Amino acid sequence: MTTSTTRLTVAQALVRFLAAQYTERDGERHRLIDATWGIFGHGNVAGIGQALVEYADVMPFHQGRNEQAMVHAAVGYARQSNRLSAHAVTTSIGPGATNLVTGAALATINHLPVLLLPGDIFATRPADPVLQQLEVPYAGDVSVNDTLRPVSRYFDRISRPEALIPAALQAMRVLTDPVETGAVTLALPQDVQAEAYDWPEDFFAERTWSVRRPGADPIELTEAVRAIRQAERPLLIAGGGVHHSRAEAALAEFAEATGIPVASTQAGKGSLPHDHPQDVGGVGHTGTATADELARAADLVIGVGTRYTDFTTASGTLFEDPGVRFLNLNIAPYDGHKLAGRALIADARSGLSELTEALRMHDHRVPPAYVARYTEGKERWERRVDACWAADDPEARPTQLQVLGALDALVDGSDIVINAAGSLPGDLHKLWRARSRDQYHLEYGYSCMGYEIPAAIGVRLAAPDRPVWALVGDGTYLMMPTEIVTAVQEGVAIKMLLVQNHGYASIGGLSEETGGERFGTAYRYRNDDGAFAGAPLPVDLAANAESLGMRVLRARTVADLRAALAEARAADTPTCVYVETETADTVSGAPAAQAWWDVPVAQTATRASAVKARELYERHVSSRRRHL
Repeated sequence: MTTSTTRLTVAQALVRFLAAQYTERDGERHRLIDATWGIFGHGNVAGIGQALVEYADVMPFHQGRNEQAMVHAAVGYARQSNRLSAHAVTTSIGPGATNLVTGAALATINHLPVLLLPGDIFATRPADPVLQQLEVPYAGDVSVNDTLRPVSRYFDRISRPEALIPAALQAMRVLTDPVETGAVTLALPQDVQAEAYDWPEDFFAERTWSVRRPGADPIELTEAVRAIRQAERPLLIAGGGVHHSRAEAALAEFAEATGIPVASTQAGKGSLPHDHPQDVGGVGHTGTATADELARAADLVIGVGTRYTDFTTASGTLFEDPGVRFLNLNIAPYDGHKLAGRALIADARSGLSELTEALRMHDHRVPPAYVARYTEGKERWERRVDACWAADDPEARPTQLQVLGALDALVDGSDIVINAAGSLPGDLHKLWRARSRDQYHLEYGYSCMGYEIPAAIGVRLAAPDRPVWALVGDGTYLMMPTEIVTAVQEGVAIKMLLVQNHGYASIGGLSEETGGERFGTAYRYRNDDGAFAGAPLPVDLAANAESLGMRVLRARTVADLRAALAEARAADTPTCVYVETETADTVSGAPAAQAWWDVPVAQTATRASAVKARELYERHVSSRRRHL
């Protein structure tokens, strides 16, 4: 029996293969690799570059300006697409490939799929060393692409054409696996990319990858129900897995049936809308007073789709009840067993539905007094939010909180707000009122400066009819403004809210708290003592954004800001609202942290600030515990 074949280059075969891959979940089918981002150099221009020209009718292409930013855009697209669709990213060898590492780490840490296709050195070694090749004397088969191994969920180097077939199939398996997904790297030697091979036609047939929803093991489910029924003060912590599973409705049903309050991580915020009776806001170091008070008293913590980072757990000091236990509903066994918790390994939506059904059979609800307690706490915190947002003088320069308050007053459930680093994540987690399941888009697994602008492009590509806001501080803006050019070129009408406070405000505040005296955190001239404490630098970020093609609206007062935000929201071109805040060189003025975060302080020092900070650190660290 003969199998029909088609003669194509490796790169052409890969592009044709990717164009025929689909996902399916809950009866809905999606194209898996919806587009490819690329910057071309000698390592991919004649291979993947030529293939993308050859098959432009089946593989859309986006031109990027920075390799790391292309990954961020792809990650934003994948998150907004509920991990059912993703983008590929191709680069040349050398610096183009190593620029992928940060973006790959971000994707893998956040369990978001992206396919990386970096060029690689010659497999056949006709030119050795080739331009941009790292020579490793003890290993001839190592290239700079090997730096992508630890940040990839799957890595392969395609050194022979026929090796592409199993590697491509494995790559799709990992991208569509809700447990394993993250960055997937197929390193492509530049000579192999252009090499022809007779490919079986079946390789290019449409394939549909089922994204599974496993239910709970009956024994684990029984034990989980028993633990919930025995608890007097349970608290549910919703993580990003709730969103990935589209389990928001199942979570609401569980909370309403049981009366159990729901706190959220940065990734899980919005799992319940802010005005849901059981929503008590963010938890941990950047959480609300309501949620953290409940966490301190909880005798059972039900984690759903969370990795329990140190912010969420306040570095092991938040959950104070001596008998506190953890029940972890998670599709990933690794996360399900954290904090010595009772594991309930299942898809978040499936597991929550099964728990709700089982608890209804027992007519289980928390005591009315407990409901009254967190309801009163929620109302108190809402009054604090109102006070933070308030701006009595419309002609004054706004504080950072008033900037957020002006945006909060403008948006509705269709808006998407994106942020990743600086002082904004803490303010947003404490105070932002999420109105829809996907309005709050915080990348806090890696908290990567420079993520916001390219991610906003990816999100807008996935949600072209919705207002998408990139909330950017001056520090993160200077990291990666390059994709403004991409937004302008592609006509992607993102909205950027650019907040100027002359430096790294968040780290400046942390530095002060830990005895570092804000050293090296301000964007200022040096004074006579050599410290960065002189006048602010004469940097005009608004002019910079304008020079890259973006429309810029400058807001000097609260009234200006409100008008500019409304104008930007209505704009159909990329638009920036630029505002300098009143609280330059300080943290934002938000309510103080409601839980401690472990940032080690110098154990010995001569400066009084560090000595005092160490004394406070030792008091806090004495309360840290291992949950066993």
